[in-house]
Amino acid sequence: MAKQIITMNQRRKGLPAGAVVALIITAVTIISVYVGMTVYYSGHYFPNTTVGGITCGGKTADYVESKNTGYADDYLLTVTDRIGNRFHIAGRDIGYAYVATAEEAAILDRQNPFAWPVEVFRTHSEDLDRSFVYSEKKLAGQIAALEIFDESYIEKPKDAHLTITDDGYEVVEEIMGNAPVAEQIAEEITAAVDGQEISLTLSDDCYLAPEIYSTDEIIAGTAAKIDTCLASTIHYEIDGADENLTRKQILSMLDISEDGDVTVNDAKLTDFVQRLASTYNTYGDVRKFKTSNGDKIKIGGGDYGWGINKGAEAAQILKDLSGGEPVSREPVYEQRAAKSGLKDIGDTYVEIDYTNQHMWYYKDGELILDTDIVSGNVSRGNGSPDGVFKIVYCQRDATLVGEDYESSVKYFMPFAYNVGFHDASWRSAFGEEIYKRSGSHGCINMPEKYARQLIDAIDIGTPVIAYYREPVELTAENARISNAYSYVEPEED
Repeated sequence: MAKQIITMNQRRKGLPAGAVVALIITAVTIISVYVGMTVYYSGHYFPNTTVGGITCGGKTADYVESKNTGYADDYLLTVTDRIGNRFHIAGRDIGYAYVATAEEAAILDRQNPFAWPVEVFRTHSEDLDRSFVYSEKKLAGQIAALEIFDESYIEKPKDAHLTITDDGYEVVEEIMGNAPVAEQIAEEITAAVDGQEISLTLSDDCYLAPEIYSTDEIIAGTAAKIDTCLASTIHYEIDGADENLTRKQILSMLDISEDGDVTVNDAKLTDFVQRLASTYNTYGDVRKFKTSNGDKIKIGGGDYGWGINKGAEAAQILKDLSGGEPVSREPVYEQRAAKSGLKDIGDTYVEIDYTNQHMWYYKDGELILDTDIVSGNVSRGNGSPDGVFKIVYCQRDATLVGEDYESSVKYFMPFAYNVGFHDASWRSAFGEEIYKRSGSHGCINMPEKYARQLIDAIDIGTPVIAYYREPVELTAENARISNAYSYVEPEED
């Protein structure tokens, strides 16, 4: 079998001339396009390219530079303060300008235009170290001119604190205010401009802050001190009275200092103690008294009765308020009576009717003894003191000494300075009007047997009610010292 040999010419004869031409044209076109695009991307950024945040696909370096220049021209920084108000600093007011560094072109030069067939399908993002300049002096002026610094705009910060209310206290929250710290504000705005920021919210460091917040320990400590005081109510044990130092009264006395210390106001404490004393002190009071004859008289003076020690009571209140517990106690007395309360005489007492020259001794409401007496000689200025007194002591076998006398007695029971009950063995008669012509130097003379009965039965501190039924003027020194009801200053010679 013979082989068939096909020559090259024969093969070429098999490819149409038109096809060859088409292939050539296509190849030339592709090459032209490639070369053209390579040339193009030698001066333009690839698609999907951003430079310094500027979308610049297909754009030149001049375009990016012009955009940055325009950005500088239109630059505006918005500053938001603590209360949400906005203030603006415009680039044109501070000489804000873009300084071209040719970095846009350098970025473009680093682009490989020959790789455009691949790069056009990728995303390209390039940082741009942009450089802007501005006038520091103008910026400082713009900052200083902000309304933030106007006195009428500023609210100063206020510390949290406790305030007293009608029934307790409440925590008043701190007020942050918007008092500016100029240096910090200038620093933050300058940093924002340097960083090419377009918005800035001022930090808390830009404002003066309260020194005390509601969550601070000082507030809790103050509240604890107030709670301790309020828990320390006082009930005063006084017969016939319901006297208290209440929460409300305690609240009214408290002062709270700026540093949270809780103290009791001296003036208000003094007022309370003074009212307490004025209400319940009976020392020297005028009293209504029902006599053994059945009538009622008024008698005052003397040294009998309750007397509150105001200084000691105030000190005790301060001590009680620091205890944190309710207290029930008597007031602190410097002088006591036989019976608690305003009706402090009770039913154990000695009654002396100077006018009728008679005395009675009652114990627990029962008459123990009564007898005629001889009291001080009124005509000689030795009238016995009237008022409400108490037995000071009881002494047996005493010697009574005066300016012009010295007398020995078996029983002596003084009640008003050096005036007291005693036996008078030198007398054979008592009562009637002996005291007007031959009375004592002021003491209450009584028969010996009754003096003995009295000293055997009576207790120290027993009230002594002594009165005249007719006007008298007592001038003796013992009447003055014993606070006699009818004492008058003697006339000078």
